[in-house]
Amino acid sequence: MFYHQRPFRFVKDVVLRVTDLDTSLQFYKKYLGLSVLEREADRVKLTADGEYALLSLEELGTPARKERERTGLYHLALLVPSRAALAEVLDHLADKNIPVGSADHLVSESLYISDPDGNGLEIYADRSPSEWEWHNGGVIMGVAPLDFEDLRNSGESAENFRKLPEETVIGHIHLHVSDLQEAENFYTDGLGFATVSRLGDRALFLADGGYHHHIGLNTWAGTGIPAASRETPGLESFTIVLPDKGTVDQTVRRLKEFGAPVTEREGAVVTEDPSGNRIRLVV
Repeated sequence: MFYHQRPFRFVKDVVLRVTDLDTSLQFYKKYLGLSVLEREADRVKLTADGEYALLSLEELGTPARKERERTGLYHLALLVPSRAALAEVLDHLADKNIPVGSADHLVSESLYISDPDGNGLEIYADRSPSEWEWHNGGVIMGVAPLDFEDLRNSGESAENFRKLPEETVIGHIHLHVSDLQEAENFYTDGLGFATVSRLGDRALFLADGGYHHHIGLNTWAGTGIPAASRETPGLESFTIVLPDKGTVDQTVRRLKEFGAPVTEREGAVVTEDPSGNRIRLVV
């Protein structure tokens, strides 16, 4: 997971709001094999390796119905370390009769599912960076059919699946935003990512260190749309890891110049993008 460690900027610790904690916990344990790292009354930290939190679930006290045409989570993406691991996930989900979407993105191969609250999840494996094609500073990505037979031939049977590999990380997060240009300015000028790919005029992808993308942004839910209520299931926050304290200080200065809200809370700098997506910045 070369692109998800220092000295690069990368995403981790995604927090999702859910309607019923026990129902969601059963889903993530049964279908992804994640285990509980810490549990409080209304919040659970889930782990793949037993040491670090991969994502967290936060139960809403009085949940409202999930809204359409709002900013927020499109999907969070779990990066597994090998194609064989992805094949085992595919067979496991098929064995459990979970509806699965799929795509070959040229740089990676992906499976798509949703949790009980409709939060989108991508599980994917990268192709070797030597196979990624770059042109004028941009990486070439696509949406082609996934070759299921070829993928399955690279793994073992579903009977061997126990859990996601310990090396699994948050590979990227993909967000609905209200204004694509405004969001791009925030993530590039404010947070220091580079735009590496565009999909028409309604989606783009940002990365650090030459990855194909750590963050995706789109306006597929509409332009000028409001932020989702924090009383509905969806994205509560996500963390961006910065390489050092100096980078944090520089980023805070840029965010303030950008006019973004900046506060300090529990050892992290907390901000929001222009579409209301909450972000924690840590070293």
